[in-house]
Amino acid sequence: MKYFLCVLGMVLIIEGLPYFTFPDKLKIYLAKLTEIPDSSLRIMGAIAVLIGLVLVYFGNS
Repeated sequence: MKYFLCVLGMVLIIEGLPYFTFPDKLKIYLAKLTEIPDSSLRIMGAIAVLIGLVLVYFGNS
């Protein structure tokens, strides 16, 4: 459980950095994100999940 909380904390730090450092640029990026088709976003999300699973698998072996 301790390890999970450390990982969750690191994820929140990494996710929060762009909002803290570049909020104006992030708003522009998010506005452009709405123009990307849903199918492309799903593919990018699936690839991110697969890469994450591979990293977790190799990190625990």
